[in-house]
Amino acid sequence: MAKLVECVPNFSEGRNKEVIDAIAGAISATEGCSLLDVDPGASTNRTVYTFVGPPQAVVEGALNAARAAFAIIDMAKHTGQHPRMGALDVCPFIPVRSATMDDCVACANEFGRRLADMLEVPVYLYGEAAQSENRRSLPTIRAGEYEALPEKLRKSEWAPDFGPATFVASWGATVTGARKFLIAYNVNLLSTKEQAHRIALDIREQGRGKDQPGRFKKVQGIGWYLEESSVAQVSTNILDFELTPLHAVYEEICRDARELNLPVVGSQIVGLIPLKAMLDCADFYVQKEKLFIVEEEHKVRLVISKLGLDSLGPFIPKERIIEGQLWAVWWGR
Repeated sequence: MAKLVECVPNFSEGRNKEVIDAIAGAISATEGCSLLDVDPGASTNRTVYTFVGPPQAVVEGALNAARAAFAIIDMAKHTGQHPRMGALDVCPFIPVRSATMDDCVACANEFGRRLADMLEVPVYLYGEAAQSENRRSLPTIRAGEYEALPEKLRKSEWAPDFGPATFVASWGATVTGARKFLIAYNVNLLSTKEQAHRIALDIREQGRGKDQPGRFKKVQGIGWYLEESSVAQVSTNILDFELTPLHAVYEEICRDARELNLPVVGSQIVGLIPLKAMLDCADFYVQKEKLFIVEEEHKVRLVISKLGLDSLGPFIPKERIIEGQLWAVWWGR
């Protein structure tokens, strides 16, 4: 069975449709690549692309997307709620079918080396591709964001893994690596950014610092405000949904919000989510409320309702659950 790798590049542009479409077009035009999802955000000013293909194809697709972005994104003018340090901020590779983590580490290394050679920009490796322990975490590498890069690149301990230690104002720096499937999950609050961030600090693994760790393992978190939707969000990355399931994050945020007298008004998946994560969440509510639900389709609908996944826009299971998208790829569209 042919190997299939997922690539989820995050570009620092979520408002200009022409730019978003140009990057999507570069991916779609790459032989062997199937673009599954394009998820832009105006307040975050960031777009998450999800595509799959054989290892060599996804590397080429990511390079083509970066080449397109280099000509049309200027980081010197970028503002947004999401932490970022580059035009192509992060580009992870994830094993999907018959591919191993080692395959994805090889993809990240080839992509990083070729990107640095092609654009003459600094590139860092993270996750399973990191060459040192202090670079495994994306937030650690991205600390200080784009604005801190000129000074950061002067320090020997922050020499890039590929490319020159030179500040390229229009691009910044790119982080690439290999990881397991990540769920980008945001819970909506009628609150301020600061109140949402307070909750994020308490639940994320990093917590408030070494002396005040958070409650959940393998969870990253931050609070921000979406002007276009008039809600704040506790924005999380669930790095291992089997260790820390979706419903646990949602229920804990709801508990903290109640203590602060803040309403929770639904939640949001950014990009795609595995079916198992949805079914695990459904089983939690089925047991908790002693419901009689057997069909997978009904379980998925239960989760959409309980978590309010359609609060900011439609949640169409066949488009947002990765297995539905991959089925079309495996068997041909």
